[in-house]
Amino acid sequence: MQPYTPQALPLDNLDYRLLLPLVGQANAALDRYDGLLQGIPNPAVMLSPLTTQEAVLSSKIEGTQATVDEVLQQEAGLIQEGEKYKDIQEISNYRQALYSAREYLKDYPIRLGFVRELHRVLMSSVRGQDKTPGEFRLDQNWIGKHGCSMDEASFVTPNPVQLPDFLQAWERYLDSDDVDFLLQTAVVHAQFELLHPFKDGNGRIGRILIPLFLYQKRALSQPMFYLSEYLESNREAYYFHLKAISAEGDWNGWIAFFLKAIAIQAGKNSERVAAIQSLYAEMKQAIQTATHSQYTVHLLDAIFSKPIFRSSDLTAQLLQAFSIHEKTTTGLLRQMKEAGILRELQAGSGRRPATLCFPRLVNLAEGREVF
Repeated sequence: MQPYTPQALPLDNLDYRLLLPLVGQANAALDRYDGLLQGIPNPAVMLSPLTTQEAVLSSKIEGTQATVDEVLQQEAGLIQEGEKYKDIQEISNYRQALYSAREYLKDYPIRLGFVRELHRVLMSSVRGQDKTPGEFRLDQNWIGKHGCSMDEASFVTPNPVQLPDFLQAWERYLDSDDVDFLLQTAVVHAQFELLHPFKDGNGRIGRILIPLFLYQKRALSQPMFYLSEYLESNREAYYFHLKAISAEGDWNGWIAFFLKAIAIQAGKNSERVAAIQSLYAEMKQAIQTATHSQYTVHLLDAIFSKPIFRSSDLTAQLLQAFSIHEKTTTGLLRQMKEAGILRELQAGSGRRPATLCFPRLVNLAEGREVF
């Protein structure tokens, strides 16, 4: 099998009679979602659970096995070794890449150097760290059954000698304006996956780029639109349509699949954002009733951004950020436990602080009863 040669961008001969109705539906759903997003005063805090969920599901597509609550427990020190710890580290890296990307995109557009930096963060200190993190591949590789030869492969990646030219063409396409920004997002993601520029981690980087590109195109007020839930649930169709591009040149089928994914996931994301907003408002009142404290909003933001935590970590955070005394925080946490807002996962013992959980938010992020 010969290495794949990517089609020049922008694409020609697309079936707009098929695609434009889907473009309209996807745009309408995304607009409704972004309307909710714009109504959130602190989206990075309130939607932190959705960011964690995206990291979990995008990593799951690649075979990593961990849940949202396990990631949060590991961060609170409850999981410290073993295979599960390694899986969670990969997920934590994915989330860190998302956070750092948000900051970068406030001032700069997506560039190849930025993509390499995302990859370096993603692959830091995890399996695959030996596969040149942050560097585009210099070798020919292919995809197929374990141990298969290049002739037996299901897909042979573009020639590494030509890869820099293909990547530069992809970067130029990012800066252009195609017929529609959602259609262009579908092409940006698929072309990146087909170029397969890294030795490992291409799928995750490609999925991170989806909300980042939508934000760059001003289609989103925040780079926070996560598609991995749909792609993970429809994994076979996802890979089938990507493969059909390289095998048959079927861009129409891929773009149609992607636009439907945007429309459906935008609806689910809207429901979750509305549920999180409602929970935030409810808990603001509940914490105020339980504590009668002037620090209600500080406490609320802290448990939303990190719903499983060590009491000592939250105490240090509030002391440093808002000069709230340790004894005050200890009393507030006790009152929130008594009111049923927080639950103790591990009691404090000696020098070991207690580990606490905000169960309703974790359950909402997981979509099931965990606690």
